[in-house]
Amino acid sequence: MIWVSKHGIGLAYVLVIAIVAFCLGTWLPIVGGPAFGLLLGLLISNTFGRSERAVAGILFCSKKILQWAIILLGCGLSLTQIWETGSKSLLVMFSTLAVSFISAYTLGRLMKVPDNLNTLIAVGTGICGGSAIAAVSPIIQAKNHEITYGISIIFLLNLAAVLIFPAIGSWMHLSHEGFGLWAGTAIHDTSSAVAAGYLFSDEAGAYATIVKLTRTTLIIPIVLMFAFIMSKRNKQTAPDYSIGKIFPWFIVWFIAASLLNTVGLISKDMVEVTNRLAKFMITMTLSAIGLSADLKSLIGTGFKPILLGIIVWVAVSATSLLMQAATNHW
Repeated sequence: MIWVSKHGIGLAYVLVIAIVAFCLGTWLPIVGGPAFGLLLGLLISNTFGRSERAVAGILFCSKKILQWAIILLGCGLSLTQIWETGSKSLLVMFSTLAVSFISAYTLGRLMKVPDNLNTLIAVGTGICGGSAIAAVSPIIQAKNHEITYGISIIFLLNLAAVLIFPAIGSWMHLSHEGFGLWAGTAIHDTSSAVAAGYLFSDEAGAYATIVKLTRTTLIIPIVLMFAFIMSKRNKQTAPDYSIGKIFPWFIVWFIAASLLNTVGLISKDMVEVTNRLAKFMITMTLSAIGLSADLKSLIGTGFKPILLGIIVWVAVSATSLLMQAATNHW
């Protein structure tokens, strides 16, 4: 009862918006339910505001509902698909990660953006958005305003990605696989990457999901790298951190769901049900993200950090496409 009283209002708020968005997406699939959910959430949050009592439920939807949706998507995939897609994306993935760090540090110093903020923009763009920023921040001893700036910039670019990536992908005539790889390697947060993929096509969505989850696991070696660097720099033991806390455990359940499908324990009819439910849950997630956004605060982050975030994002996006062209992924 305590959980319901704390989260119930926010859940109901998100659910109503998601139902409307899902219906609109069915009526106008070229836009899609997740994009409608994001736009409706943004409109409501920045026009009418939201009740403080709804915040906990909205936050729950933006994080946990997405994880459950991804697990359900695993019911429609085989381990062979996951292995082939993940392994084929590694070259593009490592290239975009390298470009993210190089461009953030090089341009950030030229623009006189603090090193900690450069780092947060680099890991947020190169790995998994706000989750990577939250994991790395305590290790590099980032200040509160730097964390706020970093997360705000990534959040703002995620909103843009969901809305513009599918249109650009269609204009460029990318294949389903090509767009999925692009979204999975060039969009910051998992929610936005998966949503953009499914807005393009179901095949692109499945591909983007696998690529993005593979990319998310890079958070572990990156955290270990920064812990080592900071321990050497400060000539002391590395800052306290827990691999168990930062590891995205829902990926294990995603693989478990795909294992059940691989061995034939999930019927085709059940896959249809889980895929449809997962898509609705993604719409819920994007609705919650829209409701969480305060555009005035995001835009007020500061010109230089926002510009740096945009440049790094464009560099990563271009690198992903160039590497695909070079390796015949298109």
